[in-house]
Amino acid sequence: MERKKKVILLAGPTASGKSALAIKLAHYFNGEIINADSMQIYKEISILTSKPKTEDTKIVKHHLYGFNSVKKKFSTGHWLKIVVEKIKEQWKSDQIPIVVGGAGLYFKALTEGLVKIPNIPNNVRTKIRKLHKRIGQKKFFSQLVKLDPLAKRFILPTDTQRSMRAYEVKKFTNKSLFEFVKETKSNFKNVVFSKLFINISREHLYEKIEQRVEKMFNEGAVDEVKRFYKMKVDKDLSSNKIIGIKEIKDYIQGKITLIRAKELIRQKTRQYAKRQLTWARGHMKSWEMIYSPNINDLFDKAINKIS
Repeated sequence: MERKKKVILLAGPTASGKSALAIKLAHYFNGEIINADSMQIYKEISILTSKPKTEDTKIVKHHLYGFNSVKKKFSTGHWLKIVVEKIKEQWKSDQIPIVVGGAGLYFKALTEGLVKIPNIPNNVRTKIRKLHKRIGQKKFFSQLVKLDPLAKRFILPTDTQRSMRAYEVKKFTNKSLFEFVKETKSNFKNVVFSKLFINISREHLYEKIEQRVEKMFNEGAVDEVKRFYKMKVDKDLSSNKIIGIKEIKDYIQGKITLIRAKELIRQKTRQYAKRQLTWARGHMKSWEMIYSPNINDLFDKAINKIS
């Protein structure tokens, strides 16, 4: 009988201590770290995205950090394709891959597979967005349920993004988004996913966010943003969504003070962390929730759950 292969998945909100724990786990299990953070993929932004330090990458090999330009598109599909290969490479070397990050969609794609939906033409998407803007979410959701009755079971009436996505998929393909989801399969068979989520207390999380924002500015976040804007990145690209870019730009241009820029970055980071925790409650019910403010205790808890 074929022995089941293992992958360790380590998730948690931003600033929860994932990187430090991942390094200890990699040492213990003879593994290498694979990035599952959608913003740490960028070459040109290291400080605002809190990419692992060079000294950490020398201790343990890290993959998929800082390899994509801020000027290039990068999707969950691109990530999944590369990660599947990286995982297989590590297995061949008798290592246990440790996939670490805060992107819930990446983990969902890895464990459940990626939904294969045909590309929706821009003109169809634009038309649907204009309809939504004109009639509002309440009426739009009613129309969606008539078009695709399955939507009522899976989408909240207030969820605008998923409502528009379900509408455009059904309109263009004449097939429900949720039928596509049902047909989705994972890339892996006979694999054990050890799934850990750092369920940090809100009080401690906010304290760590506070410290991280100060550290970013001390390390040169303002100069990093100056370099970013010199690159003239297309405004529609995801790299523009990195927390701190807009706020620091406004500070550089004299629109807000440095104190206000820091305050806004802290606020946006807290909101982002809250969304990550909400995602975990809804989509990561099978994950082991662990936490300790002490890294050695946290490591012990992780080992107990994995073993």
